[in-house]
Amino acid sequence: MLRIATASLCAYCRRRAQILSFRFCSTPSASGVENKLLVDALYDLSVDIRKIRKFKGWVLFQSTVYVSETAGLLRDMGADGPVIARVLEQHPEAILCRPEDVRAQRDLWESVCSNRRDLVGIIEKFPASFFTVTHHANQKDNIHYFQSLRLNKRIISKLMASAPQSFSRPMEQNQEVVRTLTEAYLGLGGDQGNMKIWLQKLLTQNPFVLMKPPEAIVENLDFLRDRGFTTEELLRLISKLRGFFSELSVDGMRETLAYSQDVLQCTDSELREITLKCPALLYYPTPILADRFKGLLGAGISMRQVMDTPTVLELTTQIVLYRIQKLRSLGYDIRTGSLEALNGTKKDFEVSHGRLHLRQERPLFNPVAPLKGPEE
Repeated sequence: MLRIATASLCAYCRRRAQILSFRFCSTPSASGVENKLLVDALYDLSVDIRKIRKFKGWVLFQSTVYVSETAGLLRDMGADGPVIARVLEQHPEAILCRPEDVRAQRDLWESVCSNRRDLVGIIEKFPASFFTVTHHANQKDNIHYFQSLRLNKRIISKLMASAPQSFSRPMEQNQEVVRTLTEAYLGLGGDQGNMKIWLQKLLTQNPFVLMKPPEAIVENLDFLRDRGFTTEELLRLISKLRGFFSELSVDGMRETLAYSQDVLQCTDSELREITLKCPALLYYPTPILADRFKGLLGAGISMRQVMDTPTVLELTTQIVLYRIQKLRSLGYDIRTGSLEALNGTKKDFEVSHGRLHLRQERPLFNPVAPLKGPEE
């Protein structure tokens, strides 16, 4: 494979090139022309140059690149031609990385990947995560830290792929967030023996929880405690919401709870019970809840029915109206029956002997679906 250059861009030059990318993509300067050798080398790899020109054309103007070396390293890991082409189309900046840096990344990622086939699959889906070579030391420290927590390799590799920013920053920052999370969990009565599983589920569901300020988690707990939630109830809430708990804000919760209480015309105690059944009241913005309340009322459903089965608010208005229509065609009047017929994830309905039966299919992902136990 053709070698085009022998030294990589410095960090400043790479950043400068990114700043100038729009100018290069639109109208190249008098002295700025595409590197023909680079373009030809990418053509030889069956890379769609049009995609690169459209989104990251500045890369094609660089004179110091490593096309053959990058392709060779990917090929040595087991990537075939089409995979290599897709990786370079998605993340052409990969050819700016020095081969020794890419080899170091490969060795680092292999420490948390079961085999090279899995690693190639990650690179194909998350090329930018793998080719983030400028924070190698931080990545290494963070891997060692999460391994010390006894998180399995699969979880760590998924975190590195889906939330690379958290592995690029100093390990101490992640350590502080994890400490805050575990202290909150244990402080609410969570089981020490179950903490590892809880933490793995939390990080898997929302890997960006590591990027949240630790104090935000404490503020959320304090707000809910001030609203009358007991320690046991708070544990139930954070166990149901897991990683999404960090996405909440005091202002957002205050607004949605006030709106929901106004619509439902319920007491503070009733509102807490409804929230425990349906944490979506904390998570969804007011406009979404307003649309769902409106859809339910328009279908003839009473607020008392919603209070009895608040998890119906987790369903979009379109899904609710579709299921109501289907139930109506089967002779079931949702206005006088239980809203449990609408609940769940993906269901089929049938009526036999005058009774409604639900056929449960493979469930879809539901971030606030109730769990089996308070700490599962």
